[in-house]
Parts: sequence; C-alpha cells; structure tokens
Amino acid sequence: MSTETNQSGFFSKERITAPPGFNRWMIPPAALAVHLCIGQAYAFSVFNGPMTRLIGIQQPAPEDWGLPALGWIFSLAILFLGLSAAFAGKWLEDVGPRKAMFVAACCFGGGFIVSSVGISTHQLWLLYLGYGVLGGIGLGIGYVSPVSTLIKWFPDKRGMATGMAIMGFGGGAFIASPMSVALMEHFRTPDSLGVAQTFLVMGVLYFASMMIGACAIRIPAPDWKPEGWTPPATQKAMISRNHVHIDQALKTPQFWLLWWALTLNVTAGIGVLGQASVMIQESFRGAITPAAAAGFVGLLSLANMLGRFFWSSTSDYLGRKVTYGIFFVLGAVLYFLVPGMGASGNVALFVLFYAIIISMYGGGFSTIPAYLADLFGTRYVGGIHGRLLTAWAAAGVLGPVLVNYIRQYQVDHGVPPGQSYTVTMYLMAGLLVVGFICNLLVRPVASHHHMAAEADAAPLGAGLAHQMAHQK
Repeated sequence: MSTETNQSGFFSKERITAPPGFNRWMIPPAALAVHLCIGQAYAFSVFNGPMTRLIGIQQPAPEDWGLPALGWIFSLAILFLGLSAAFAGKWLEDVGPRKAMFVAACCFGGGFIVSSVGISTHQLWLLYLGYGVLGGIGLGIGYVSPVSTLIKWFPDKRGMATGMAIMGFGGGAFIASPMSVALMEHFRTPDSLGVAQTFLVMGVLYFASMMIGACAIRIPAPDWKPEGWTPPATQKAMISRNHVHIDQALKTPQFWLLWWALTLNVTAGIGVLGQASVMIQESFRGAITPAAAAGFVGLLSLANMLGRFFWSSTSDYLGRKVTYGIFFVLGAVLYFLVPGMGASGNVALFVLFYAIIISMYGGGFSTIPAYLADLFGTRYVGGIHGRLLTAWAAAGVLGPVLVNYIRQYQVDHGVPPGQSYTVTMYLMAGLLVVGFICNLLVRPVASHHHMAAEADAAPLGAGLAHQMAHQK
C-alpha cells in the first residue's frame, strides 16, 4: 500500500510525467519562477546598511551589528549553496524536480522568515541559521533542480534552455533590489527601519512563487523526443548518447578538468564583481562619481544576466568546448588590456571590456550544464552539475581574496590606488590561460565509465510499468 501511494503521490516522478502533446515551452517559465527568486542572493547587500542601524536607526548604536559580522550571512549562504547542490544532486535525480523544488521553496522562504525573527529579537545567530544555512540550502537545491529537466525537454537546444533559467538567477537582483528598498520604505517607522517586516513578506512571496514553479514542472516520458527532431545519425565526438552515473563521473578526468575550468573562469569574474564600484573610481580618480560607479555596477549585472542567455545559446552552434575556449582566450586578452585603458583614461573601453568579461562570467555558469550533459549524458546531469558547483564555492573565496589582498599589499607598499589592480589583472589573465589548457584537454568520456542501457531506463521505466499495471 505504501509503495502504491509513493508511486502516485503528488511529488512522484510518475505524477509529473507529461502526457503526449504537452507543450515543452511551459517548462522554462516554471524554472524561471524558481531562479528569479533565488537570484535575490545577488541583491542581499541592500540589507547590509540598514542592518547596521537596527537599534540606532539614524546612526549605528554600540549594540548594533557591524559589517564584518553581517558579511558572514552571505558567505554562509554561498557555502551552503555549494554543499547542498553537491550532496542533494543524487537525491534530486531519484525523487524528481517537483519534490526538490518544494524543498527549495521551504528552505529559501523559511530562511527569510527565521531571519525576520532574528532581526526582530536582534539575535544574529538566527540570521546565520535562517538566510545563511536554510536559505543557502534552498539556493543550492533550487539552482540545480530545474536543470536536468530542461536539458531532457530540449535535447536539440540544451544551451538555450539552461541559459533561459540560469539567466533568471542573474536577473533576480533586478527584481529583489528595488522590491527590498520599496518594502523597507513602506514598513519604516520612527522606531523601525522595516527590515524584519520586509524579510517576512519576501519569505512568503518567494515561497509562493517557487511553489508555482514546483506545481508547473513536468518531466518528459521515457524516450520522448521533440516533434520533427531526430538525434544525429552519427554520434558527435563531444556529445555522448550514453550516460554516466553520478558517482562514476567523479572518477573521470573530464569532471575535474571542467571543475578547474569553471573555478578559474568564475575566479576571474567574481573578484571584479565584488570590487567593481571601488575599482572604477580608483582607476579614474576624480572622473567617476559614486553615482556613475553605481551605474557601472548595474551595467555589469545586466551583462552578467544577458551573457548567461547569449553564450549558452551560442554554444548550441559553436559547441561547448569552443565556447569555453572563447571565454578563456578573449578573457585573457581583455584582462591584459584593461590596465592600459585605466592608465590612458579611456573610460569607454574600460567599461566595455569589463562588460564583456562579466558576460562570459555569467556564460560560464549557464553553459556548463549543457557541457556536462554532452559529456556525461542526461540521466544524472542535475546531480553531476550540483557537485561541480563546489567550484563556485572555491572561486567565491579565491577571487575576492586575490583582488582585495593583492591590491592592499600594493597600496601598503606605496603603489597609487589607481595602479594597484594592474598585477591582479595580469594574474587573472594568467589564470584564464591555465583554464584554457584545462578546457583544451577535455576529451569524450571513455566507454568503460558508461552505464548499461537497462540501468539507465530502470528507475523511471519500472515505476511507470508498476503504475500501469495497478491501473489495469
């Protein structure tokens, strides 16, 4: 009895298997409903200032939290994003995207609510637990949960499909930032900055939106193919028809070459994103106002978002390996040229070069799921992608450390602030050269890593067969 209930339950794979004639274009909006929510992480910094004045209101009081302490909230969220994506990946493939998206909604929305209680009671540990741990788990599971589903629905446009969803993560801040400011202003009183109420409302809204995505998500039936599309008659060298188990994938050199390729690409971009405002003001001292620097940050966010769709869609035509090769070659050249633009006072080229660099940073995230599907097949791509995202956590530490500490070392030794990024940019160019070599070494996965065809079909096929027998 319990087996039958599990087979036909609301969260089961069988329950969300699409009927014949289902419109696959209903799936990207379901994925976006999740990614536009969790993309709020890029806008978390709007809360940092107000949370240093929760007691003092106008000015920080002695009892208020400092920025270093608050900085751990976001760091914990990114840490648990990587950990949850890595450890929940295999579970996600077993239970299906609806249950995973439901858990993500509970964790992410619940993290905001727990944090709201922490702000109201002025207990910082509750923010660490709420947004940092629970919210981070929701970020990780929510990030990977629609990916393998999209790839299975769009075998003919893998890059474009994942780009549409992951673009939402890059664009979530455009919704979250003004919404957060507007809500805090709405709830503001002489005795409160409205932060706790804002967290509560956002938690409820994000849970509801992510649940809409969870209810709308569907998976294709076994052996489903888009109408009018047939797989290539001959297997392409870098696109496998076979599948690799998630545990076996970690034993292949391809996984670790891509891990390093993603780490180096993200390291080069994330360090710039964290210091963009200060960097452009110091590079063009006196010529760039704080308002103009904020505009530069906004432009980079837009490049990050659009690059996720553009580059992943382009990879459908160029191939993933060629696209990643462009990231590393073009990125290295631009990083090498950027210091000269600062020295010559050429603001326009400085901004253009960094916009292209950050577009490739975003493109690296959106292209990697399709790259993994090409190499390891689609059966466990969500879980493999989750484990590869530990590269994001590593780069999230490495990038800012390289930019911030090298800059500070040079300033401490008499280098003018405007010239203190030169060595860092050359170092980033060097890292991208190493990334190019890693990508160049990627080859098709050896056949002894492949799963047997029966093993691949068994999990879902057996469940459907059981359900059909029960209905008869």
